[in-house]
Amino acid sequence: MKSGVLVAVMAAVTILLRFLPFWVFKGKTPAYITYLGKVLPPAIIGMLVIYCLRSTSIQAAPHGLPELIAAAVVIGLQAWKRNALASILTGTAAYMMMVQLVF
Repeated sequence: MKSGVLVAVMAAVTILLRFLPFWVFKGKTPAYITYLGKVLPPAIIGMLVIYCLRSTSIQAAPHGLPELIAAAVVIGLQAWKRNALASILTGTAAYMMMVQLVF
């Protein structure tokens, strides 16, 4: 019984959070929200790249080569196919194969 109430409350909060911007802004998006929508995605991607590569050692073997190759695979696939999911999955698979089988 308690879990049903919990699920109902979580569903209500989720629905409220989804519709709240439409109720608050009433169809007109403020300029700062539009600006944030343009600049935040590249900034977040940049932060994720830095976070992922922060502990890569270029002084010890394999000198960051698997990370560099995997990043090149992601960038190349993204430039070619424009499919973020395919690029990330392929880059991850390439990195894991290199770490497990090559380096």
